[in-house]
Amino acid sequence: MLALSQRSQDVTPSSTLAITAKINAMIADGIDVVKFGAGEPDFDTPDYIKAAAIAALDAGLTKYTPVPGTPELREAVAAKYKRDNGLDYAPSQVIVSCGAKHTIYNILQAICDPGDEVILAAPYWVSYPEQIKLAGAIPRVIDTTSAQNFCMPPEQIEAAISPKTKAVLINSPSNPTGTTYDVETLKQIADIVVKHQVYLISDEIYEALLYDGATHVSPASFNEETKAITFVVNGVSKAYSMTGWRIGYTAGPEDAIQAMSRIQSHSTSNPTSIAQRAAVAALTQPQDAVEEMRQAFEERRDVICQRFDEIDGVSYVKPQGAFYIFPDFSAHYGRTLDGKKSKGSMDITDYLLNSAGVGVVPGDGFGADNHLRLSFATSLTEIHRGLDRIKAALQ
Repeated sequence: MLALSQRSQDVTPSSTLAITAKINAMIADGIDVVKFGAGEPDFDTPDYIKAAAIAALDAGLTKYTPVPGTPELREAVAAKYKRDNGLDYAPSQVIVSCGAKHTIYNILQAICDPGDEVILAAPYWVSYPEQIKLAGAIPRVIDTTSAQNFCMPPEQIEAAISPKTKAVLINSPSNPTGTTYDVETLKQIADIVVKHQVYLISDEIYEALLYDGATHVSPASFNEETKAITFVVNGVSKAYSMTGWRIGYTAGPEDAIQAMSRIQSHSTSNPTSIAQRAAVAALTQPQDAVEEMRQAFEERRDVICQRFDEIDGVSYVKPQGAFYIFPDFSAHYGRTLDGKKSKGSMDITDYLLNSAGVGVVPGDGFGADNHLRLSFATSLTEIHRGLDRIKAALQ
């Protein structure tokens, strides 16, 4: 048998996609499963966005576009950064890619050389370390705790910086924890990256989904020195329930954006032309639908927290944004459940799925094996059904 590349063998499959595929297969077989796995809104894409895509089809906008996105969409993205984040970018400092995941992949490909290091927090989104490795770089992981709100303390970031450090990566609000960095911490992180002249990759894909009256602050907005070395990553998937449309974007240093465009020209070329026109509508028209979804997620956040309060041996940090809760189930490790001794998050995940009909995601893929991730991007009815089953299964 011919050998595969080492990089392909070093990459770990996405645990979120794997568990979602298993859940969907069980449902297809007629098994009743309450799904807390997928990281996508359960709402349909708003009608005005779909109408824009239909109009694009009718107008014959089905051809190649410029690699970094249509001028119309890059201008809309630049206007969004100005409106929502107080950031001034020229369209030439913006690139549109096939989802925010692709955006981050392109950033890392553009800035990293073999042996470079990228600092990030654990728990982390499952794709971060794998994308860093695919760029030939090394994930420098800082383990965080619930007492730290799962956020990297600035002093630990500074201690982790070495001559090999190329970037610091932050995600606020966070997948998988739903926690956010406070403004003072962000300012300290901004000072550190400026001092050491390393890039800051700020993944802000969940910025529109904040709770308890919180507002989002991008670290690039603090000063020009920080902005000059920061990539502000976002997209339309989460805020507009457009996960399948695959439109993500970033603004950042113009030389890096040009490098990303060159890389993208040899991989995917342009994002889908029709989805780009739909994204223009999403960004430029009234944002009422986004607020309606945000309010629904906040109500669901409150309910799922209340239900976990009823379950012994499970603790959590109340999510401040996104639509995930990341409770600690480790008090139940060592128990014999359904004839098998549980040793970690995968065992609890399998037990809940096979014995209780509840689909969750194990925390080991996020670098935090004591935890499970549940997405509350589902109905209140399903939240109650699922938490009833988890409570009964653990009792």
